[in-house]
Parts: sequence; structure tokens; C-alpha cells
Amino acid sequence: MIGTSRNIRQSEFSGTAFTAISADLASDQGARALLAQVLSKFGRINVLTHTVGGFAGGSTVADIDDATFQSMFEMNLYSTFYLLRAAIPVLRQSQAGRVIAIGSRAAVEPGASVGAYSASKAAMVSLIRTVALENLDAGMTANVILPGTIDTPANRKAMPKADFSKWVQPKSIASLMVWLASDAGRDVNGAAIPVYGDA
Repeated sequence: MIGTSRNIRQSEFSGTAFTAISADLASDQGARALLAQVLSKFGRINVLTHTVGGFAGGSTVADIDDATFQSMFEMNLYSTFYLLRAAIPVLRQSQAGRVIAIGSRAAVEPGASVGAYSASKAAMVSLIRTVALENLDAGMTANVILPGTIDTPANRKAMPKADFSKWVQPKSIASLMVWLASDAGRDVNGAAIPVYGDA
């Protein structure tokens, strides 16, 4: 298994089952460099799970500044696009490739004051579903999970008065990702799967 982020280090992980590779997926060059490193070390890719993203809110559409709008699309859409464009030719070779992305409930149920975020996630969902249709001939699947608020330390800090028991547990999302990547999930393709918890 390989994991990547801008600042990830192998020393942060124990054991040999996980390989950490630092990469910046906000550019085509960064995505292609990551794929080159992966192929050099492992020779193939069977499953691509995409969890990169970011959030910004608090402004109406009329008040969103250009920088915020651009940053939401860079984090939530462009990073997905660059990585998919680099990885799809390799995933097709396996004849059973899997793409699993993390979207957001806001992609299909937008709320007030999160317009840039919602729009970028909605565009990402469309991109993933398009990939599903374009690669049927290669036995690939591409699906996106749409979680509600996830129970993470960052979210607890941002919303300390919320009822955390109603939030989505990370292990629920992880279990679904594992299932989608398995042979059991091969018949699910082009789906946008809601995982909303009790909220």
C-alpha cells in the first residue's frame, strides 16, 4: 500500500506494508512524478483511492473572492483530474482497476455559504462518474463516496458544540472503500454513495 501527501514521511509509519511518498497533486507535473515513482518501485497500480481535498466556507456566492474559489477547485477538482489523467492508462492495464474517491454530501446537497466548496465537489463527482463510463471496456470501476460530517479531530475543534455521536466514523468510510476495491464490489460502478451518519 502506498500513501501520499505533500509532507508525508516514511519515518512516521512502522512496518513494511506501507510506503510513504511525498507528492504535490495540485499540478500535472506532481501527479506524473508520483506515478513514475510508484511504477518504478511496484510496477503496477490496481486501486487508486483519492482522499485529497479542502474546505472553505462562510461567504455567499456574491461575496466569494477569486482566491478562495480557485483554491477550492485546485484542492477538490484539479488534484483529482491530474491524478486520474496520469493513473488511468496504468489502471486499465490490470483489467480490474478501481478508482475510489472521497467527495462530500455538499456535492449533491449544497448549503448556504459553502458555494465554492459545493461546486468543486459536485464537479469532482461528475468527473469520477465520467471515468466510470469511459473505462467500462477495461473492466475498471470508478465510484465516489459522499460523507456527511466526519468525526475527526479537526472537525471536533471547529465545531466543539456539535453532537459528535451523529457524525460519520472514519472506519465506516474505510470499510466501504475496502469493499469497493474488492472483487465483491466489482458490479458497483459510477455510483455516488451517501454515507451521512445520523446527521
